[in-house]
Amino acid sequence: MASPIVLVLASGRGERFLASGGKGSKLQALLAGQPVIAHTLAAVRASGLPFHVEAAGHPGMGDSIAAGVRATAQAGGWLVLPADLPLVRPESLRAVAAALQRASIVLPMHEGTRGHPVGFGAEHGPALMALTGAQGAAAIVRAAQPLALELPDEGIVTDIDTVEDLARAERLFQRRRRRQGEEGS
Repeated sequence: MASPIVLVLASGRGERFLASGGKGSKLQALLAGQPVIAHTLAAVRASGLPFHVEAAGHPGMGDSIAAGVRATAQAGGWLVLPADLPLVRPESLRAVAAALQRASIVLPMHEGTRGHPVGFGAEHGPALMALTGAQGAAAIVRAAQPLALELPDEGIVTDIDTVEDLARAERLFQRRRRRQGEEGS
């Protein structure tokens, strides 16, 4: 069976980020000296999972998901990951991919809050390809019996929608870096 593909959604316009005082693309905003999207893609690469970046400027999340699934139609499933989650951990991506072996939809959770990437088995490909608009795949998830997968990764719920979110992510990044330094000592 084919491996699931991490579908990195990078098509959003970042209107909330701009409205909050941000300058330019939120995905190009600097977090610890690197663009937000660079952090997200580093985690995706480190996961070892195949991936596809959907950055064609689609009007809504549903349109982006549909385009990405059409481009990777032979995948064994999809992990839908918005590109504005720079603190997601590679092991969280692998955990969602592994959970797709026992459920057709996997909802990662952190301390009771739903996060990303949401995992979809291959059987949901036709429904994902038919998506349009801003709602993404919420209706597909509601119609299924998803597996809630609790993960110890605050990165799955730390998205960058505003400049305040970016500042919070910077604090979390620095705290994570300090912890890793202490563990390595």
